[in-house]
Amino acid sequence: MTSTVSPPDSSPGSHSRSSSASASSDAPARRRSVTAAMCACVLVAQSLVAAINLAIPKIAASGLHPSPAQLLWIVDTYVLVFAGLLIPAGALGDRVGRKGVLLTGLGVFAAGALLSASAAGLPVLLTGRALSGAGAALLVPATMSVLLHSAPSDRKAGAVAAWSTAVGIGGMAGNAGGALILQYLPWQGLFWGYVPLALALLLWVATAAPRVPRQTAALDLPGSALLILGATALLFGIIEGPGLGWTSAPVTGAFALAVVVLAVFVRHALRAAHPVLDLRLFRLPRLRAGSVGIAVTFFGMFALFYVNAQFLQYVKGYSPLQTGCAIVPLAVGMMAVTKYGMRGAQRAGEARTAGAGLALIAAGLLLLSTADAHTPYVLYLVFLLVMSAGAGLAMPTLSHAIVASVPARRSGMGSGLQGAARELGAALGIAVVGTVLSVRFASGTGDGAAAATAFTAATALGYRIAAGVVLVVGVAVVRGLRTGARAERSRDAA
Repeated sequence: MTSTVSPPDSSPGSHSRSSSASASSDAPARRRSVTAAMCACVLVAQSLVAAINLAIPKIAASGLHPSPAQLLWIVDTYVLVFAGLLIPAGALGDRVGRKGVLLTGLGVFAAGALLSASAAGLPVLLTGRALSGAGAALLVPATMSVLLHSAPSDRKAGAVAAWSTAVGIGGMAGNAGGALILQYLPWQGLFWGYVPLALALLLWVATAAPRVPRQTAALDLPGSALLILGATALLFGIIEGPGLGWTSAPVTGAFALAVVVLAVFVRHALRAAHPVLDLRLFRLPRLRAGSVGIAVTFFGMFALFYVNAQFLQYVKGYSPLQTGCAIVPLAVGMMAVTKYGMRGAQRAGEARTAGAGLALIAAGLLLLSTADAHTPYVLYLVFLLVMSAGAGLAMPTLSHAIVASVPARRSGMGSGLQGAARELGAALGIAVVGTVLSVRFASGTGDGAAAATAFTAATALGYRIAAGVVLVVGVAVVRGLRTGARAERSRDAA
């Protein structure tokens, strides 16, 4: 007589338990992969904002022969398109699917890098920069949405902190990676390096990221166009002012156009049924303060990145590789402090934590304004670490203030708003400090020591102006966060 014995796990019940256990064990690993992929995407997009600064000396000496204003446009075109399209890109992700928009963004980003690398003239280079900026705008808000969808409720704050850290160290990663490339290759090599990187990320996201449920969202194309046009006119006035004259017709016309267009944008946003940016959200003091705070944080940080790369090469005589490595400790300090930023906000309050962070950024800029050709690197490093501590405290606190203020169904707009504030702040920081450099350094004559002295003086003035902006705006940010905290306590008590 033959008996048949089933294996212990062959019954339907045991198979179900085995599958559940396997899925349960795979879930944390999958979440970590998604978190790493999203942080890598936003880090790469953000790194290109800073990496280009290291290429400025080589681009200036290249056959393109750009003017000081054109150099600023090469840097700021990417950031301007990035900032202008972030909010509509967030709405697009809500409407058609965030994973699909994220994958499209990575593809467009790679195409822009390829066009920039093969550019034989300035118009093609600017077109490539704009295309990469559009790709970055598509992918960044989608990364936040996918990340929040994947994270359990008790891990969302940690996910936001990790994402914010990736954004913050993106600038330093761009400096370090760009330095390594530019040490041995011409400026085109910088863009060639981003092509395979973006394609590798595309494959990673395609396999790791989950699909996020779509939300009802309307695309406000007129509002998007008004927002981009107004920001472009404002930057045109700032960047072209020194070359064309602050009272010239093109510059005064650009400022006037910016005022009119942005006023029309506000009117449109308040009347449209589904605006690209719902300005009514700014009635929330916490969201308003968080958005302005993020903008001024990146204003200060990218003023540093633009000036630092040139200062270390022109004044200190560093090579591109030395320049990139010199700022790497800034990322280490930021990562170390960011871990405690959210804890500090929970214990001391958002207003105190963000205020301390912005104060440290301003202090770091003021300290850097004292540096010259004879400043030891160790002392220069201390100045950078003061700034990194400030950014590490401010960024996760302010990012969480924005995310926590926006309803879950508007998460696409919330992450887009945060990104737009970040990139617009970076664009303004680069434009303002770059304009100061072009005005003051143009008056310096001579070569060698005389030129270095003139550039050092221009750098010091640029840093002090940036520090003043951070301090003044920082006071308003702290007041807004305090008002928001009081309003929430009153609402909870009621």
